[in-house]
Amino acid sequence: MSKSVERIPPKQAHTHMQSDAESLLVCAYDSEEQFQQNHLEGAMSLSDFTSQVDEIPKDKEVIFYCA
Repeated sequence: MSKSVERIPPKQAHTHMQSDAESLLVCAYDSEEQFQQNHLEGAMSLSDFTSQVDEIPKDKEVIFYCA
């Protein structure tokens, strides 16, 4: 299990999400309004991620983004 944090460009994140349905995409805005305005298809809100963090497998790749 890797614990590294890597910064990747949006195009690479998009390509990765297309090829790996196991990754979790998180819209990193903390307000619901910003989430509604900026979320990508399949992304979860930061508040949902925070409330479910203990249930997410530790080996699951998580991609955070903001617009």
